[in-house]
Amino acid sequence: MVALIVILFPPMVIAFLLVMERVEEPLRRPTSPREVAEFLESATPGEVDTLAASGIRRAMARWRRRRRSRVRRGSEPLV
Repeated sequence: MVALIVILFPPMVIAFLLVMERVEEPLRRPTSPREVAEFLESATPGEVDTLAASGIRRAMARWRRRRRSRVRRGSEPLV
């Protein structure tokens, strides 16, 4: 049993690190001025509340999720 743990632990740690890198990558990407301008033009009241309460990062994340869901549904073309 110990041998199995010794063999499987390093690949599991590496896999975890690779997954976490993919999760953290969007968080490290800075917000561009173009994205901020688009956000200010098309933000919903809920997103503006998120901006006021939690800051630009969380508000931009919420806005990006909304834009992605629109693109998937194909409901409205993005300009």
